[in-house]
Amino acid sequence: MSADFDYVLVDGDAVTEFIKGLVDTYPGLQYLDGFPDVIIPTNLYRADVSSATYDKVAVISGGGSGHEPAHAGFVGEGMLTAAICGDIFDSPPVDSILSGIRAVTGSKGCLLIVKNYTGDRLNFGCAAEQAKSEGYEVEMVIVGDDCALPPPRGIAGRRGLAGTIFVHKVSGAAAAAGLSLAEVAAEAKRASEMVWTMSVALTACSLPGQLNIERIGPGKMELGIGIRGERGAVADLQPVDIVVSHVMKQILSGKTTYVPITRGSRVVLMVNGLGGTTLKELMIAARYAVSRLQLDHGVAVERVYTGSFMTSLDMTGFSISLMKTDKKILNFLDAPTNAPYWPVGAEGNRPPVKIHIPITQSCAKKNDESSQPTLLLCTMKPQPWPLDQRPMLEYLTRRPVISTSEAWRSRVVSSDILASVADPGATAAASWYKAAALAVKTASAKHMMI
Repeated sequence: MSADFDYVLVDGDAVTEFIKGLVDTYPGLQYLDGFPDVIIPTNLYRADVSSATYDKVAVISGGGSGHEPAHAGFVGEGMLTAAICGDIFDSPPVDSILSGIRAVTGSKGCLLIVKNYTGDRLNFGCAAEQAKSEGYEVEMVIVGDDCALPPPRGIAGRRGLAGTIFVHKVSGAAAAAGLSLAEVAAEAKRASEMVWTMSVALTACSLPGQLNIERIGPGKMELGIGIRGERGAVADLQPVDIVVSHVMKQILSGKTTYVPITRGSRVVLMVNGLGGTTLKELMIAARYAVSRLQLDHGVAVERVYTGSFMTSLDMTGFSISLMKTDKKILNFLDAPTNAPYWPVGAEGNRPPVKIHIPITQSCAKKNDESSQPTLLLCTMKPQPWPLDQRPMLEYLTRRPVISTSEAWRSRVVSSDILASVADPGATAAASWYKAAALAVKTASAKHMMI
């Protein structure tokens, strides 16, 4: 798609038209309209909320556009009360932020969730101070989850990336539960300190109305790239499993995180598309991320969120966010919300923690004694021997020879032949057990070396 496509398509401001389209699509949302002589279509908020009657803490976020569905797509009950949208990669003006605060903030006050960018901090901070001078209770939490570079990062600190979406959800759920402003702010701050993100891209984003000059050459990628197109470290393009492994090591490094994630920790995972990445590619990255976390780092993955949550226009790439979690955070993440772009399955987005079932129990499930036996499965009965001991392999390859034939093909073979020839299905099953034993040995040896 051309970098100018959205401007050619509509006659007017692309951000405004996006917000209006969102409102047309989701009737529970509306843009700010109705103040005397003030219409701000880039301010999106819940249609059921009014500052005069709202009796819960309002949760407000926002920033430059170009990161859709963030932030407007996460406005809804149980998440954001309002989103203040600036122009492409530009912070919203102070007046817009202040108008948003006035529109939704009731007696319980409001919390501003701000990504750590200079313009956002300045403009949201100024609006907060003006709102306080008008009598509103306002708190602000800064999110800086980028861990591409180790601390210290000077006075600028870390950039806010896709992990901010987790802070939105935790804060919105806390507010919906009726917590006070101080309590909601405390939960937001705690969540912001538990989440870490790193991005990787194959192409930079195309800014609308500007000539696109591709800075990432063929066969190259950028690690640690920012959502506003800030340059990352250039590296040779690698297969996705190697890239994911590198990103995981960087996030889990004690040099890049303030709250360490160690073996045995519980985490939630977000694999976030940066705008030009297909869902298939994101799912592949998610599959490798879960595998690496569990097998290489011994981390329990409690929840997985895969999709495009905070993009960078049409950038091809993804980011990975890890959030160290506990029961309280999980409850907030699982709490209901009608925000349009928060992922919720038919029964909630709650994949179970991966618990490895002993292979004998797993095999037994596939070999119900009351059911008709089938080829190979007749060998899969719970055995008392360790996987790497020969008695089990001997049992697997020889027992079907001397026992009564049960499997489909062996039932039509003469018992004289069966007495001298090992059953091929049993032999195949034995090879599976042997491979499993070798895999366990290899993994155990690696863990002993760590």
